[in-house]
Amino acid sequence: MTRHGDTAGGPAHEAGRWHLRGVRPLGGDPVDLLLDGGIIAEAGRDLSVVGATVLDADGLVALPGLVDLHTHLREPGREDAETVASGTRAAALGGFTTVFAMANTEPVADTAGVVEQVWRLGRDAGYCDVRPVGAVTEGLRGVRLAELGAMASSAAAVRVFSDDGNCVSDAVLMRRALEYVKAFDGVIAQHAQEPRLTEDAQMNEGVVSARLGLPGWPAAAEEAIIARDVLLAGHVGSRLHVCHVSTAGSVELLRWAKSKGWRVTAEVTPHHLLLTDDLATSFDPVYKVNPPLRTAADVEALRAGLADGTIDCVATDHAPHAPQDKETEWMAARPGMVGLETALSIAIMTMLETGLLDWAGLADRMAIAPGRIGGLPGGSGAPAGGHHHPPAAGGRPSRAPAHDVHPAGAGALSLSAGAVANLVLVDPVARWTVDAGALASRGRNTPYAGRKLPGRVQATFLRGRPTVLDGKIV
Repeated sequence: MTRHGDTAGGPAHEAGRWHLRGVRPLGGDPVDLLLDGGIIAEAGRDLSVVGATVLDADGLVALPGLVDLHTHLREPGREDAETVASGTRAAALGGFTTVFAMANTEPVADTAGVVEQVWRLGRDAGYCDVRPVGAVTEGLRGVRLAELGAMASSAAAVRVFSDDGNCVSDAVLMRRALEYVKAFDGVIAQHAQEPRLTEDAQMNEGVVSARLGLPGWPAAAEEAIIARDVLLAGHVGSRLHVCHVSTAGSVELLRWAKSKGWRVTAEVTPHHLLLTDDLATSFDPVYKVNPPLRTAADVEALRAGLADGTIDCVATDHAPHAPQDKETEWMAARPGMVGLETALSIAIMTMLETGLLDWAGLADRMAIAPGRIGGLPGGSGAPAGGHHHPPAAGGRPSRAPAHDVHPAGAGALSLSAGAVANLVLVDPVARWTVDAGALASRGRNTPYAGRKLPGRVQATFLRGRPTVLDGKIV
């Protein structure tokens, strides 16, 4: 990627005119894009442009700016693990232009004041848009609903609510939450984990946990909550989103729920698309995560579910930890992995290189679908019936994206002329080795340290201004 004729000028936080030459939107034929005034002003072959910074991007794939529905930025309260600034730098390097910041901060994001604080921290950092996720219950305690309406009407305009890290285990409370958010088309994002089935659990319950003598985490603990909640969502007619799906049984439950026309969506993490529970035999706590790594059969089912649209999107569940919380013996270590800077590469490895998705499908699962679920411009949330695509003839998962990649009025979720200039340029043939010490995140708890991964983000643009150029923060 070569940059010349720099007339844009100004610091990274100012947009200029950018002429991107030879990019391949969604892996298609090369075109030029002109970014001007925060939008894609023109798109076509061999554009003649005067007074713009030229970026020679031959061979680079252009995708809409990625959207992460599930990010832990830790601020306020645990700035030793991550800050909004460090986390959004990591996001930009991973190709993200929007992240949804989970509510399990200190204090919990359960009031209009806290969600507005997080939103302003993101706005001031400027590396990507930060959309706060509000807590479902006060203090994440699962006893009384939080100020859902106040958070929705705040400056942060919260539309996604989650007690992530905790399950809303009380069925009556969950029903009330679903009923409440229906009034403004909000969505409840559930951490599906029956707490009574997972007390002291350390890893997936199965052959490996039995051999290691570690308390197991049964698949049924996740599946029982999903079964209950899809029934509640169907009864209420409200929107339910299932966080970090990890079992084959969960995929089947979601497929059934979508066949009913219920407003149910779901996400899967990159690590659950690749890693398996046998890694726990190392007792390296970097592999301890919630929900736990599962079996190879679960990984296969999750990939198939993402390919056919049963699972709507990829979400990182980026969970940075301070060294004292992670670099300890397995039983004492906090669960979680960092993932913003590696998510796209893992998706390329597990879904694109395997032929399960093409670039358009990958853009859907990492930008279009999460943007719509989260209520970003270009989507009004998940329509009734979800986005289930049944297997194609012969039983092979369809590669068709769950949404039109260029929907009318796509706003920030399109690469068409007139769209907001949120986009990422990816070198599809590059290979890079993960260096935990070089990550922009304050967390060093990556399970991929030393691995060579495919695909490298070369540039990220947020409303027409670069946040990343040549693979580095601007």
